[in-house]
Amino acid sequence: MDFFRGRRLRRSEPMRRMVRETELTKADLVQPYFVVQGKGGDFEKPIASMPGQSQLGLDALLKRVEGAHKRGLTSCILFGIPEEKDPEGSGAWKEDGVIQEAVRALKREFPELVVMTDVCLCEYTSHGHCGLVEGEAILNDPTVELLAKTALSHARAGADIVAPSDMMDGRVQAIRAALDGEGHADLPIVSYAVKYASSFYGPFREAAEGAPSFGDRRSHQMDPANRREALREAEADLLEGADAVMVKPAGAYLDVIRDLYENFAAPVAAYQVSGEYALIKAAAERGWLDERAVAHESLLAIRRAGAKMILSYFTEAMLDEI
Repeated sequence: MDFFRGRRLRRSEPMRRMVRETELTKADLVQPYFVVQGKGGDFEKPIASMPGQSQLGLDALLKRVEGAHKRGLTSCILFGIPEEKDPEGSGAWKEDGVIQEAVRALKREFPELVVMTDVCLCEYTSHGHCGLVEGEAILNDPTVELLAKTALSHARAGADIVAPSDMMDGRVQAIRAALDGEGHADLPIVSYAVKYASSFYGPFREAAEGAPSFGDRRSHQMDPANRREALREAEADLLEGADAVMVKPAGAYLDVIRDLYENFAAPVAAYQVSGEYALIKAAAERGWLDERAVAHESLLAIRRAGAKMILSYFTEAMLDEI
């Protein structure tokens, strides 16, 4: 018997495509946007540590989404930078808040675009933490009440999906109850169920202006050393009413993405975070690698691991590649 000849099915691109096991499509990708309040609608400030990404005023956001939408963008997630911050993060749930206004504008201009909103308080609190604090302790249950108020305000504005990223215990249950109680039973929750206390978030804190003024977030975000704990977190959120569960970051946690994919029937999302993006951009700027090829390969690996919904700053660039 002849030995295995794997090259027979690799002889041409049409043949390789015929047997390709994993495809990355535009529908798999979600573009994050940072929306700024109080700077003027056409405000646009490039983010130094994330080349190609900017803080955007409302008009600038609409212009950028218009261009991406014409090229096939199907979904985005919004992060807000309010005009003012306070210890409670009250700007997060204001009817005329930055995210609420952005959602209304996007759904008016692009009704078929899936608009997802990040539900957290860190961008809105004066101390930069994800919830209410007492001394240097982050309070869980009082924070959960405010997260539910925030998610509800996003639903009222017309968001298609709410995505709590705070990692407070019990917040999915509280958000589900608040949404259902006001007639939003059909609104999905994509929970950041498995969010690690990662070193890959650095550029995001510049982009969202949400770095903590003291301490860190290790009391609520997961220890990067833990894998099995992710199953407990995801199971808890699904039992509380999450419709999909997310792993963040993505590239260093492909094993965790696969674990969730193999153990739960719910869709798995993954966030290719700012640090992952910045590493590829920096190496490409130095001529050390092909940016588009590496970006595509990294996203394909996340998709192959089991994530169907991928949040990535490369989304817009990939619209012309896939």
